[in-house]
Amino acid sequence: MARRALKLASWTGMALAASGFFLYSNKYLDPNDFGAVRVGRAVATTAVISYDYLTSLRSVPYGSEEYLQLLSKIHDLFMSFDDTPLGAASLAQVHKAVLHDGRTVAVKVQHPKVQAQSSKDILLMEVLVLAVKQLFPEFEFMWLVDEAKKNLPLELDFLNEGRNAERVAQMLKHIDFLKVPRIYWELSTKRVLLMEFVDGGQVNDRDYMEKNKIDVNEISRHLGKIYSEMIFVNGFVHCDPHPGNVLVRKHPGTGRAEIVLLDHGLYQVLTEEFRLDYCHLWQSLIWTDMERVKKYSQRLGAGDLYPLFACMLTARSWDSVNRGISQAPVTATEDSEIRNNAANYLPEISQLLNHVPRQMLLIFKTNDLLRGIEAALGTRASASSFLNMSRCCIRALATHKKKSTCSSFRRAQISFSEAFDLWQINLHELILRVKGLKLASWILAFLCWLLPTPY
Repeated sequence: MARRALKLASWTGMALAASGFFLYSNKYLDPNDFGAVRVGRAVATTAVISYDYLTSLRSVPYGSEEYLQLLSKIHDLFMSFDDTPLGAASLAQVHKAVLHDGRTVAVKVQHPKVQAQSSKDILLMEVLVLAVKQLFPEFEFMWLVDEAKKNLPLELDFLNEGRNAERVAQMLKHIDFLKVPRIYWELSTKRVLLMEFVDGGQVNDRDYMEKNKIDVNEISRHLGKIYSEMIFVNGFVHCDPHPGNVLVRKHPGTGRAEIVLLDHGLYQVLTEEFRLDYCHLWQSLIWTDMERVKKYSQRLGAGDLYPLFACMLTARSWDSVNRGISQAPVTATEDSEIRNNAANYLPEISQLLNHVPRQMLLIFKTNDLLRGIEAALGTRASASSFLNMSRCCIRALATHKKKSTCSSFRRAQISFSEAFDLWQINLHELILRVKGLKLASWILAFLCWLLPTPY
């Protein structure tokens, strides 16, 4: 019972982490910032660690007959197999091994009791959520159960994970700084997945990057580009980018920084209508078109809570959204207000999450995990990252318009407009860089003027 309750706590923590962002709404809510993200992340982390500890399966007793039989089967398949897992979670653990042909592989093995236990866990989760509903009628968390019923069976099918890996590798093959490990189908099953072994440091490990001379700002930009392509252009989104699933390394051949994307069990497929509305919404947020922010937030189910919805997406206060999220970075004051007002608007958050399309729930989770990486690297979303998002939105919307017309002249017009919009963004980015260089040179000149001249 305790382990199931902890599992529910981890899902609930995800909900809080995904939803607890910032509010400065002068019209609908008290003008205080909201942000339960840190509370939610702490709850989720504690619950997941506790749950993994309680549910981790005991190894077969060392030296027993069963142990020796298993060992002999392993040696039939592998030249060597590391007993100690590289990583373990509630569903599976990963071991490093070497095949007889010399290939080094990662072997992902599902825990034996997970399949049988999953339906019982979901049933218990449903009972507990209903109990919470009786105790706190203002909170709506049935969507947690719906999402678990939909996503857990997919995550338990490792062949589905392998197909997702190959699909995203093909989809983003033009991105030369992304590495998706190859799947070895001949040795994979629904509960065992063999893939190419790729080493690297976790994406939030600044010490590793400094040691290997990897630019953290470049990695942050690369990660933003990858996810912008997934969300806005392709509508096929890897929804579990926690640091253990995103590695960084220097490419063995070129020496360039590379991002390695692991664990492809949880993906969100966006409908075209949702993806295009989401593109329009982000375009409006980036360019501070508040009428269109309201329009597309409401199209995505936010209703009168659209200011809260905009703040949840951008991780900024309503005041910052109105001034322009790409105009100024997050300040210490804004962060402090977020921490101090963390739990003020949970009923509104719960109401909003219950009404937005289910596709949005994993997008919230993905956004929160990406922001957690940015926070760890000290690279909170910059103007450059917003411009990269805007590029993807422009391309996606132009592609849709060209598909929707039979006129060659109209397609040419759309292509010209797309090229012009992208040129404007490139020019804007160039101006920002020039300003940054000028500021840096001015600061350097000022420091040289202050320093005494050596004799």
